Amino acid sequence: MRIVPSPYAEGLARTAVARHDTLVDGVPVAWWEYGEPGSGPALLLVHGFRGDHHGLEPVVSFLPGVHVVAPDLPGFGASAPLPGEHSIDGYAAWLGRFAAAVDLPPDVVVIGHSFGTIVAAKALADGFPAARAVLLNPIASPALQGPNALGTRLSSLYFGVGAALPERAGNALLQSRVITRGAGAFLAKTKDPALRAWIHNQHDRYFSGYANRRVVVEAFHASVDHDITEWARRLTLPVHLVAAEHDDITTLEDVRRLAAMLPDATLAVLRDVGHLVHYERPREAAEEIASVTGVPVA
Repeated sequence: MRIVPSPYAEGLARTAVARHDTLVDGVPVAWWEYGEPGSGPALLLVHGFRGDHHGLEPVVSFLPGVHVVAPDLPGFGASAPLPGEHSIDGYAAWLGRFAAAVDLPPDVVVIGHSFGTIVAAKALADGFPAARAVLLNPIASPALQGPNALGTRLSSLYFGVGAALPERAGNALLQSRVITRGAGAFLAKTKDPALRAWIHNQHDRYFSGYANRRVVVEAFHASVDHDITEWARRLTLPVHLVAAEHDDITTLEDVRRLAAMLPDATLAVLRDVGHLVHYERPREAAEEIASVTGVPVA
């Protein structure tokens, strides 16, 4: 597959990175460590649906020297599937066990994007120890009630057909680059052709990197059946919401409503961008993380 060079590669090269492989309750987990322990507050990154740790690397590229831990969620990237269901409850419980396995400090800052904001919120509501959370493109309403409700219904049909077909045909449908490219073209708001080409290449390279059909179908249903408002009142730690003006998944009105529900919330809105803040505006995302943690930004 052709590889489009990352526009953020130079920044990422400033930070030391190491891959680790750890067993969490007997399940192999791959995770990446950027920077060195002790270099400011530790950040735990929780990526979005169908992605892996690569998705948030553009944000990391603007946080040189900051200690960042970024696992591939179970069943995605290089991590093995969970033995049970890939549900929000399953992922949230796993996140706590992962943090214990890699000895994350109790004052870690949890950074989630998209689906990762739901997983992070449930884990934090269930007692995951953290100093604060920063949620990028937070999922603040049920997907079937969001601005792209029709798209969600079509996606539900797509995953339903992919699950019902014989396995080989089902996987071929679920891994279709045509579908992936269409979704990326819809979500990307940048008019920069080079940046759009890189975003599409990222989706081509990493959005079919799931372990098996069961994983991606279960995780899809988890992503559309839940949102952060279910646990908002229980999120008593400081939560910084980073919303996008043109997010096709959750409206600004819904994010503002979520902010009002949270006991200790702040809200920033990034203009002229949609659901791919981590790809299109990673520096601004890093600046928002820095604004509430004090970490340096390149």
